[in-house]
Amino acid sequence: MTTTSELDAVDALALDQQVCFALSVAARNVVAVYRPFLEPMGLTHPQYLVMLALWEQGPLSVTRLSRLLQLDPGTLSPLVKRLEAAGYVRRGRDPRDERALSIELTTAGRALRSRAEQIPPGIVGKLGMDLDELKALHTSLTRVIAASQRALGEQDAT
Repeated sequence: MTTTSELDAVDALALDQQVCFALSVAARNVVAVYRPFLEPMGLTHPQYLVMLALWEQGPLSVTRLSRLLQLDPGTLSPLVKRLEAAGYVRRGRDPRDERALSIELTTAGRALRSRAEQIPPGIVGKLGMDLDELKALHTSLTRVIAASQRALGEQDAT
């Protein structure tokens, strides 16, 4: 853990020292690397994340999908509408709870999965990074997400 004296040794406000800056630039650049893989399928990166969740877990309520993707329903709704217009998903009432909206894959949406299976190895190849290094990065980012959610929870409680 970094101590206050270690922070004093560097300019704590230097742009290149900011975790938020590194995460922001990395996220923007990685999404740009995905773009040439997704565009031929007619998907944006956020739509791809919706499809990943549906390929993995099958029909999902909007509430569950929102939680999985950590997106508010207002942000998720236009994504789902565009996927429905593309013929990849259909929206309907959840048979377990008629009040809830359920999202499920269409035949075209399920078929798209075989094309998408080429994306992860393509991204690894484009990045030119060792798979173990990417797995370690994923582990670190998952820890950052958990820590930031805890911090936000504490912030909301005050």
